[in-house]
Amino acid sequence: MEQLYYYQIGIERTPLILTYHFSTLLPPGTIVEVPLHRRKKRGVVLKTAPKPQFETLPIGKVLGHFSPQYWKFFNFISSFYFSTPGESLALFYNPELRQNLPPTPIKLPPSSITYTLKQMEAIQFLWEHSQGILFGDTGSGKTEIYIELIRRTLEEGKNALFLLPEIAITSQMEKRLSTHFPQLAVWHSKIPAKRRREIIKGVGEGKIPVVIGARSALFLPFPNLGLIVVDEFHDDSYKSDKIPKYNGKELALYLGKVTGARVVLGSATPGVTDYYKLPHFRLKGTFFPSQKRRTFISSGVGEELFKKIEEHLSNQRQVIIFLPIRGNFKYFICNQCGESIKCPHCDIAMTFHRKERVLKCHYCGETSPIPSHCPICGGKEFLTRRIGTKELVSKLEERFPSAKIARMDRDIITSKTRLDNLIEKFGKGEIDILVGTQMVAKGHNFHNVGLSVVLDIDFILGSPDYRAGERAFNLVKQVEGRSGRRGFGEVVIETRNPAFFDREWEDFYSEEIEVREMLGYPPFGRLIQIEFKDKNPQKAEEEFNRILECIETQILPSITPDTNSQLEILSKGPAPVFKLGGYYRYQILLKGKNLHSLLLPCLNPSTRRNFAVDVNPTMVT
Repeated sequence: MEQLYYYQIGIERTPLILTYHFSTLLPPGTIVEVPLHRRKKRGVVLKTAPKPQFETLPIGKVLGHFSPQYWKFFNFISSFYFSTPGESLALFYNPELRQNLPPTPIKLPPSSITYTLKQMEAIQFLWEHSQGILFGDTGSGKTEIYIELIRRTLEEGKNALFLLPEIAITSQMEKRLSTHFPQLAVWHSKIPAKRRREIIKGVGEGKIPVVIGARSALFLPFPNLGLIVVDEFHDDSYKSDKIPKYNGKELALYLGKVTGARVVLGSATPGVTDYYKLPHFRLKGTFFPSQKRRTFISSGVGEELFKKIEEHLSNQRQVIIFLPIRGNFKYFICNQCGESIKCPHCDIAMTFHRKERVLKCHYCGETSPIPSHCPICGGKEFLTRRIGTKELVSKLEERFPSAKIARMDRDIITSKTRLDNLIEKFGKGEIDILVGTQMVAKGHNFHNVGLSVVLDIDFILGSPDYRAGERAFNLVKQVEGRSGRRGFGEVVIETRNPAFFDREWEDFYSEEIEVREMLGYPPFGRLIQIEFKDKNPQKAEEEFNRILECIETQILPSITPDTNSQLEILSKGPAPVFKLGGYYRYQILLKGKNLHSLLLPCLNPSTRRNFAVDVNPTMVT
């Protein structure tokens, strides 16, 4: 009788772990094809299993296997982000195509770039460190440094991956890199299916040594990964909002660790947590001669701003105007001093709930009536209103009837083609004023922008999120970097907190890291947010209560001073936006240390029902 072996298989794109049999001994990490509901599904072997009491189906065929390094990568994703093996497997593009190819050095023509002494120092620093941050001002020449690092990587016979936060800036970067590396592919969600298959095959066979892509490019089957560049690594777009809710920057660092690939994080506004943890090289100034002036105004859309715009338009310079993306609630900000009304327990801005007519803290649940005056300065007028891009464009068209004005936001930019066309028009000078949301703050390279304008930034600064200061400061710096990349540039910032923004990033960091340490926020602790949702509010609440009871009765009592673990429930209850997309939502927000080992008994993904776990959420509300 033929001997059969039994295996637990994680089924792709499902939470299922099922038992199948096969006639051959298979190691963990083997990728197989299995039958499920009269369909063929991809699965991954997790471990052998004893012969079950029930009848099992046979594995259809063996497709391939994860390499030891990528198997570690796979398991890290599942454990760190509390996802099932099938959910993690769905991230990977044909890992069975990944071949263990010997390094094949590529001979490249001499570089045409002339580097400054400081750039050469940066290159040497990053080459000597397995992981490091390139902290370079906007326009300081970071891309040229990336190019040299890629050259060295290819000459070693290894592959290079260049990550960007969004497809919005892939076209510009592709043009710059393709002149140096013709064997280059671009990877993102809008690539046609046929081209995607070609890229996956070409990468796996080692025929495409350089890939520029969004975060999903991490899961291509690279045979000899030697370099991962994460450009604009501060950007929240590296965070996935689907299960598993991974962060591309975090995964790049771990993938580099297990494969031996060098990892470079680049930004003009580094994340506070990463800057604290990793070695960094500071690159100041701009590659081209430039000058910049910073001006603060207390009221946004008015004659003072219009005069600034008119001045730059008359000098044939372009203007970029930025309005931040806002959430679903408004925050009370004093019209006199610009301070938000904060929770007395959390030092976090409280949120205005229109229906209940109260202010509420989304961290601890504290509520208070709407104040009659500001507790800081005594002012009696509060701002709860903001202007949007569409309304602003209308005002500008009325004030500057001969100017060519365009919007860059999600309502207008519905495809990559539209985005590329808009960027191309602005680059050619066919648009005078560009109004947009965070899309205009991305790493666009425009040399004729004389004026950058930041409006409504105090609403972000006062939002109920521990990263509010970092988010607001970085946004201002990013928008500021769009002007004066060559020649004179000016930035106008609407704020009642000019002292907060009128300083260098290092000064902001020194203050921010002290606050984080005092409160136990990252990098000194970890946050985990659990969201429960269902179209039936009772089912969502039942699952919320089940997990909350498990945490409160099983986990919290087990923590003692000698366990070196900490756990604090920051908030629990209905989500700030209780109903979203037809789903009713509850949330639990946790803070502490060694949270994964503590919470696994309660958050085991194999028993998960109607909830998602977000580790290190980019925005906590």
